[in-house]
Amino acid sequence: MRILLVEDDAALASAVCSYLEAKAFVVDVTPGLAQARAALAAVQYAAVLLDLHLPDGEGLSLLPDVRALRDRPIVIVLTARDQVTDRIRGLDAGADDYLIKPYDPAELLARLRAVERRRSSASAPVLRFGKLEIDLARDLVRNDGMPVTLTQKEWALLRVMATRPERIHTRENLADALYGFDDEVDSNTLEVFINRLRRKLGRSHIQTLRGLGYRLSYSPEEEDDV
Repeated sequence: MRILLVEDDAALASAVCSYLEAKAFVVDVTPGLAQARAALAAVQYAAVLLDLHLPDGEGLSLLPDVRALRDRPIVIVLTARDQVTDRIRGLDAGADDYLIKPYDPAELLARLRAVERRRSSASAPVLRFGKLEIDLARDLVRNDGMPVTLTQKEWALLRVMATRPERIHTRENLADALYGFDDEVDSNTLEVFINRLRRKLGRSHIQTLRGLGYRLSYSPEEEDDV
C-alpha cells in the first residue's frame, strides 16, 4: 500500500513514516497542500493521512481533490483539534476516520486497516480467477484450495491488479504501489516480482500485454511471457 502523509511537523512525520515503512508500507511525505496536490496528480495512493493545520491552508480543503479522483484513496484526518464539531466537520467533508494527536502509530495502522477491510468487504470480499481466490478483506490468497504465502511487496502488487481486474496496469502504475519518490528502483525489479507471483499463483493468472502492461487473467489460454 502506498500512502501519502500530509504533515508539516517534521519529527512527527519522520516517526510515522519510519513506523509504517517498517510494516512494509510505501510512504511519501509532503509538508503542505500544494505539494500534496502535486503528489495526488502524479501517483495513485491507497490512503492519505491528512493533518488539518498546514502552512499553506486548511487540510480539509484537500478533500475535494481527493473525491474527484477516479480511485478515491482512504482519508484519515490527523489533528490536535479534539472538539466533536471538528470531527463531524471532517467526516462530513469526506474523511473516512479521524485520529486525535498525540496518537500511537500502532493505532493509526489499526484504523487504516479497519477502513480498508470495510471498503474491501463492501466491494469485493472474494475475487475468483479460475481456481485462484483472492480475499481482499482478509489478505488471503488460495490457489486450488491451498493457501498461498506472499511477501508484502508481492501482496501489494497483486492487490493493485485484483482490485481493478478489468484494467490493464502499466509498469508505472504497478511500480507506484511498490516504491516511494525517494526509492531507488532497478529497471527489472517489477519483472522479478511478476515472475515470483507467477510461480506462486500459476503463470496463466497474470497476462502480459506487450507494450501496454499486465492484468489478471481469467483464461489459461491468455498466458504470455514477461
